[in-house]
Amino acid sequence: MIKIIFEGHSTTLDNEAKIASGYNDIALSPLGMQQAKDMGERHKDDHFDVIFCSDLQRAYKSAEIAFGNKFPIIKDARLRECDYGDLTGHPSEEIDNERPNRIEIPFPNGESYTQTNIRMKSFIDDLKKNYNNKKVMVIGHRATQYGLDHFINGESLESLTTAKFKWQPGWVYQID
Repeated sequence: MIKIIFEGHSTTLDNEAKIASGYNDIALSPLGMQQAKDMGERHKDDHFDVIFCSDLQRAYKSAEIAFGNKFPIIKDARLRECDYGDLTGHPSEEIDNERPNRIEIPFPNGESYTQTNIRMKSFIDDLKKNYNNKKVMVIGHRATQYGLDHFINGESLESLTTAKFKWQPGWVYQID
């Protein structure tokens, strides 16, 4: 059994401006830095065998601020957000409206959610091979969470891309 705690990256400057970052490597805002500290405080009594995060700074800086060197932090590009291609930097609302149309069809010059799920399947398969009986944290993006919900909880990409996102302090997943 593998226990996964998923946390979304902390707030970025683009999040505050309601801009969709996709693959753009955007810095955390001052609010995001505080949220990362709060994440560390929320998990101060937890033990993680490892923390995985995307290689975009909004994810790995969230991990570094929250946990310092308390746990190993591994950057993994498979945990990246969806590549919005030509729509990168567009208003978040535009991307939210486009998501259901991009399950199979990539964003122009970007990728589809089916493609992001291929990355996530590879990541989950590696977890199964290398982290049995471990507790891991994953810090990522909406596409990261779609992959976890799809492969672990059996949710369809159609339902995930149309659901209104609601933040919470961590989601728990279990792979048996």
